[in-house]
Amino acid sequence: MTDRQGDFAMPEPTTFRIPKHPRNVPEARVQVRKVLADWGLPPDLAADIALVATEFVTNSVRHCEVTYSLVEITLTLDTTHLLLEVSDPDKEKLPAPRPAAQHDEDGRGLTVIAALTTRWGCDLRRYTKCSWATFPLPETAPACSG
Repeated sequence: MTDRQGDFAMPEPTTFRIPKHPRNVPEARVQVRKVLADWGLPPDLAADIALVATEFVTNSVRHCEVTYSLVEITLTLDTTHLLLEVSDPDKEKLPAPRPAAQHDEDGRGLTVIAALTTRWGCDLRRYTKCSWATFPLPETAPACSG
């Protein structure tokens, strides 16, 4: 890793899309992990980011009611944080925390996201909704050349 004060180029944001289907959620997680490894992020931070990406993608897959749509994942790295964005075309279904009983099998994803991120939210864009989260970077920046 290079010191933050060092002279290095930040990588371009990385975007990829997956078809909105449960079988594609693991592929999204694998792609996120690969990008983060290529950027040299620490494994524990990469695991947190991949988990949040999986939660957002799973929400899109489960709740987006637009047939045959794609879920778009974008990772953006700067000198102080990483921004994760997950977009789908269903602007009617916004993420909202809900209480989960002890024996419920779902309903905790947004609580996990809130615990692992600096900030998270959801924005409505022209054609999509975008769930996003930020993660602080460690004191040393990733060793990447772009």
